[in-house]
Amino acid sequence: MAQTALPPADLLPVRREATFAYRLVRLVGVPLLRLAFRFDPIEPRIHFLANPTILVTRKFQWFIVRKTGGFVPVVQGRHGDPALFHHVDRALAVGGAVAIFPEGSYGPAEGELLPFKKGFAHFAIKAGVPVVPVALSGTKDLWFRKRIKVVIGQPIPAAGQTPESLTDAGYQRIKELMPALHEEPGRRLLRKFLTNLF
Repeated sequence: MAQTALPPADLLPVRREATFAYRLVRLVGVPLLRLAFRFDPIEPRIHFLANPTILVTRKFQWFIVRKTGGFVPVVQGRHGDPALFHHVDRALAVGGAVAIFPEGSYGPAEGELLPFKKGFAHFAIKAGVPVVPVALSGTKDLWFRKRIKVVIGQPIPAAGQTPESLTDAGYQRIKELMPALHEEPGRRLLRKFLTNLF
């Protein structure tokens, strides 16, 4: 079986404004997500850096991503990819927001942080933009109507920081913001399906 080719980091355009396809998917997707889960907020035009290895094998999801954008492929085997750095710099230069998961992967347990990588700090310092810490709780394992908590902290200025100090500040802020996990009792409908889908 042939392996699916992994996309380049700059496959999709970056911009401040939402495209028509993005608005259309949001129009349909937001009510569906609100029906399936209980969470807040849903932000406009964010470009997520993420590994596309699994996504490209899921034809429907990959089609949606290709049409709406908001995704910057990060292939782990392409260390130091100039296209990735240029694309993120461009997204920030045009006023877009870039979302980076600084741990790089899921930890062994919900609510426990892994050490942060410094990539987000380098991008923020170079572009002169603040880092907005966001803590997520309840996303490792999903089921129908599960409560997902999104806690947004105060921006951390990048000015006067080193990559090391900004990384440390981001880690400490997320640690403070991370809500305690309290799994609700009851049936966990569609658990395997929704966890694999998202």
